[in-house]
Amino acid sequence: MLSEAEKVKVETRANQIDYDRLSGLHYLGNYVRRLPTNMTRMMENAYDWEHLPHVHASSFSSIDLIDSGKWGWRAKIGVPGGLVPTHQLLDLLVDAERNYWVSTVFDGPGEGIEIHTQATTIDDAEIEVDVRFYVPEAPADKAVSQALHQYMSAQYKTLYDEDIGLMQGRQSALEDRARWRKSDQVPNEVRIGDVSDLDRQKTHIFETASGRYCVRFWRGNWVAHSATCPHLLGPLEDSDLDEDGFLTCPWHGYRFDIMTGENADKKCAALKPAPRTQVRKGTLFFLET
Repeated sequence: MLSEAEKVKVETRANQIDYDRLSGLHYLGNYVRRLPTNMTRMMENAYDWEHLPHVHASSFSSIDLIDSGKWGWRAKIGVPGGLVPTHQLLDLLVDAERNYWVSTVFDGPGEGIEIHTQATTIDDAEIEVDVRFYVPEAPADKAVSQALHQYMSAQYKTLYDEDIGLMQGRQSALEDRARWRKSDQVPNEVRIGDVSDLDRQKTHIFETASGRYCVRFWRGNWVAHSATCPHLLGPLEDSDLDEDGFLTCPWHGYRFDIMTGENADKKCAALKPAPRTQVRKGTLFFLET
């Protein structure tokens, strides 16, 4: 994965933020934004390197992790566009006590760019991020400096536009899971509908006392599966089935067999078992046992 030259650069990287470096960098400008999420989800998102090529496909074509820990993570990322594949070495160092993190390109296009982010809590449902852009030296032309600032600001606007759905979806899924765990309802039977009225080309979503599930028509049968990925509770209801019967989580790319629920890559647990489906007198039911 890494060339010898890249390995040398990786070995010289520190795993903590050097705040003293800021005085030697050129400050381009910042991007400030309020986000409708809480600090826990924001910090979780900063550590979550896996979601980048799936949620942010226009900015990251691939990612190969080099190392990670409480300090952050370091990876080789693919940059979309161009006839020849382009890669960068990037790390993201976290100061969790300050809700502060720094992402640095230390090899490849944009080498030397540092992006410092300070997150601040507004209330239980809103935070503010102040994203500050630095380069090793001041551009010779002020217009170039302004263009760089505008480009980076636009890129981070797009990244946060894409991240909001993930962070809010994660929070909602956690609240749903807590509600289901507290439920004292007995196992039940849920009427889904008359099979003649159910579109076989669509995914039908239903909630029972134990969770949320999808029902799909697959190879001549109605099949149920969990609507939630067991990794970080990503939504599976919008995932298309491939020709082999596998679903792909839109957040992190984990694949699951619709019939067995098993994770194809053995990277995480299987899907939560779904209720059985049964057709009686032309009506489809969920049967929880």
